[in-house]
Amino acid sequence: MTTDIGKIVTITGLLTVLIGLLLIFSEKSGSLNLLNWFGHLPLDFKVEKENFRFYFPMGSSIALSILLSTLFYLFNKFIR
Repeated sequence: MTTDIGKIVTITGLLTVLIGLLLIFSEKSGSLNLLNWFGHLPLDFKVEKENFRFYFPMGSSIALSILLSTLFYLFNKFIR
């Protein structure tokens, strides 16, 4: 049981590091920015006034929730 949790945490950590490095290098190159669309989806609300700024990324949250739910479902299906 403990070794299974350790494997899951290790794999999750490695994937997080790889995704982070991919995002850092894609942003620095300038030509390949993978997340330009994120934060600019149809249900992302942005209100900017002179001394006030409000941003509520509902569309991005829904997209991220669907993506993570699918990944966790597939991970759970193939690991067990």
